[in-house]
Amino acid sequence: MAVIHHTTMQPTKLELLAAWLPTRDWYTGREEGPSPAKAGGFRLDDPAGEVGIEFMVVTDGPEQGAAAYLVPLTYRGAPLDGAEHALIGTSEHGVLGTRWIYDGAHDPVLVGQLYALLHGRAVAQAQSVNDTPDPTVSVSPGAGEGDGGGASGAADAELVRVTERSDHTAVVVRTAGAPEELTLRVRRVLRATDDDGVPGRAQVTAEWLLPDGSTTRGRYISVDV
Repeated sequence: MAVIHHTTMQPTKLELLAAWLPTRDWYTGREEGPSPAKAGGFRLDDPAGEVGIEFMVVTDGPEQGAAAYLVPLTYRGAPLDGAEHALIGTSEHGVLGTRWIYDGAHDPVLVGQLYALLHGRAVAQAQSVNDTPDPTVSVSPGAGEGDGGGASGAADAELVRVTERSDHTAVVVRTAGAPEELTLRVRRVLRATDDDGVPGRAQVTAEWLLPDGSTTRGRYISVDV
């Protein structure tokens, strides 16, 4: 179980994201520059207890219709080998010291636990409360998925490659005994939707907060074959 420390981070996550977002191909841009505000998301537990895992939604600006972005984040106590390209920045945590913060789509621990979530073996946790499932997060397993049980480790899904697209990140994984690779589609630019997606394909849907204070929901992640 991850322990959430209510303390300071310098610089803050939002300050780091304000500098990082404009470097992404999927960032739509604002003339005034990025103005990210936390708008939702959830956490997952690392079974080894070493890596913090968060799926954060930020809205960009106070205007009606402001873009909402999904940013998977991992927090590590030491650099992740070979992931320099995915480093968002470092921050001084008031309890844990220096944390290396990564775009989690490139982190094998997050990818493994996301795969476990889609297969019903991990539970989405509230962002700011210890050991509390988030009931607003809905997981629809694909055909033949959802085998229950406890959270599986990252070894269940091997991260193969990551490709950035115009509005999503394609995370390709390989699993033991599976005849084909799977692509986890992490939707970077979120859009409200009430449809059920593609029948038989696993997906995660959840809420986020709009600048006017209302909430909406849509797909965060889906699976392509």
